[in-house]
Amino acid sequence: MSRLTLLLLCLLIPFAQADNHAHDLAYSLGVKLGERLRDEVPDLELQALLDGLRQAYRDEPLALDGKRIERLLAEHEARLDEAPKRLEKAKLAEQDFLATEKAKAGVRVLKNGVLVQELRPGNGRKPGATDRIQVRYVGYLADGSQFDESQTPQWFRLDSVIAGWRSALQEMPVGAQWRLVIPSAQAYGEEGAGDLIAPYSPLVFELELLDTNA
Repeated sequence: MSRLTLLLLCLLIPFAQADNHAHDLAYSLGVKLGERLRDEVPDLELQALLDGLRQAYRDEPLALDGKRIERLLAEHEARLDEAPKRLEKAKLAEQDFLATEKAKAGVRVLKNGVLVQELRPGNGRKPGATDRIQVRYVGYLADGSQFDESQTPQWFRLDSVIAGWRSALQEMPVGAQWRLVIPSAQAYGEEGAGDLIAPYSPLVFELELLDTNA
């Protein structure tokens, strides 16, 4: 390697390190911002975010007027402030619902808190933890509204369904029909399931076990 080439490399190294530092810093800021926004606004339109970030950073004309921006941000902050109150209210509502259901005649409680009421007995085999199951079911929310139904028999692997189903079905003989009240901790928990099932929602199922095999 010539002395000139070596000299050029030595001169370029600090610039490369500076470039890498600037890139890594920008990337790190993006990661932290992304993590925060993922939790706060999970359905955020990323392209609009990048457009606003670029225009504000470069002091370019903005696509929205300042009053609308301030109003939207204020509404967003208000929703964030209300979220803990809504979650606490949902927790209390679930506790009340489960207590009422537990007090009903013929209800027994499984060790994980799932409530079971036998609608029809069965006399077949009980599924194993990884068996396939054939079922018919109707699913309700605590307010009685139906959110799911399958009157056509469906096959599932037992280890692919929600925890509340898994625990109940392993005690359920083929031919039985049970009413299950599943605490949110054994269903979709504090996250819920999209717009369909809110956080801390207990679920009610009328579940019929038709068949099972390994």
